[in-house]
Formats: sequence, structure tokens, C-alpha cells
Amino acid sequence: MADKIKIDIVSDVVCPWCTIGYKRLDKAISEMGIQDQVEIEWQPFELNPHMPKEGQNVQEHITEKYGSSLEEQKRSQEYMAEAGAELGFTFDYFDEMRMANTFEAHILLEYAKAFGKQTELKMRLTTAFFSERKDVSDRAILKQALLDVGLNAEEALANLDNDESRYEIRSKEDYWKNLGVNSVPTIVFIRKSAVTGAQPVDVFKRILTEVLEQ
Repeated sequence: MADKIKIDIVSDVVCPWCTIGYKRLDKAISEMGIQDQVEIEWQPFELNPHMPKEGQNVQEHITEKYGSSLEEQKRSQEYMAEAGAELGFTFDYFDEMRMANTFEAHILLEYAKAFGKQTELKMRLTTAFFSERKDVSDRAILKQALLDVGLNAEEALANLDNDESRYEIRSKEDYWKNLGVNSVPTIVFIRKSAVTGAQPVDVFKRILTEVLEQ
């Protein structure tokens, strides 16, 4: 068989559009029946690299970062909840929701890659954050997510205090930023073409068809 279509998804665990974008891409792949021809790798991007350990109230954070009013935020959250529901994903927004630091989650996603569990862990973490009201910077939550997808939690968590593992994530983040990635999701096809944002399923089908024809 020919080489697989390599798809890099630059994203963050706490990015709603990254979840919607991936789910739409996955739907396109499934409907085209090309699951065996595609290889997905998740690349790290922190929306809030300076987020303190205790996090920040999401409403405060969005107002501070984007200047959005509470009404605008509510409308946006409703829209995302509808988009998620269409794809079988639950966005459970609530007033006390807190934005989390995701650096350690990215270290674990890199660890999961060697075991073919990256996508599974990514979706487990994003579900924990958006659907289950959990803090994905809390090591107890991270440990449970690792166990849920069948990974060696103790071995994985040891990477969190490993300078080499931390440096690797910083380097990867810098690599994608230096290529001009400044918003997520950015979905890169065979390292040649990229789209940003949660594109419709039909757009992904068109891109995948073009890539297959190359």
C-alpha cells in the first residue's frame, strides 16, 4: 500500500474548535472509508501558556483576552454546544468553569504517541474538560485519563518532571509557531497544505480527495 496520508493537528486540549474540527475531519474520513489510509499526529499548542496553576474563570478569561461580553460568550457557547451535539460531543459550559494550564497534558500526549494512543488520550482529556467539568492540569485527573485509555500512568507521569520531556514540548511548540501557526486548530496535510479552524465535513472531504489524487 502507498504511504499513509499524514495529518498533523496543531491544537490545544481546552480548545473547543479543535474538538469540533477533529470530529468533522474524523467524520469525513469515516464517510470516505479511508481510515486505514490516514495517520493523525497531534502537535502541541498552548492557547494560554502563562495560565497559572489555579487557572482562571473562563468568563473572566475570555473577557480579558478577547473583549467578549457575557452575552456574546453565551451565544458562542450555545453555538459550540449545538455543533458538538451534531457530532456526538457534549460541551457543558457553566459559570464557574475555569481555564486550565495544559502544558503537562501536552507532555502526556507526546508520551501516548509511542503507544498509538494519542488520539484516544486527546479525546479523553478534552472530554474530561468540556463534558465532565474536570481540571486537566490536575495530576490526579491526568493519571485517571491515562488509566482510562490503558496507558502506564506511573511511567507517563514521570515525564512531567523530566527536563528532556518538557524541552521537547517547548521545541515542538516553537517549531509550529515559527512556521506561522498562531491559531488552532491548524490541520496540516502531508506537511504541504494547511487549513485553520473547524472546517465543514465537505471541505475536509474535498481536501482529502485532492491529497489522495496526488
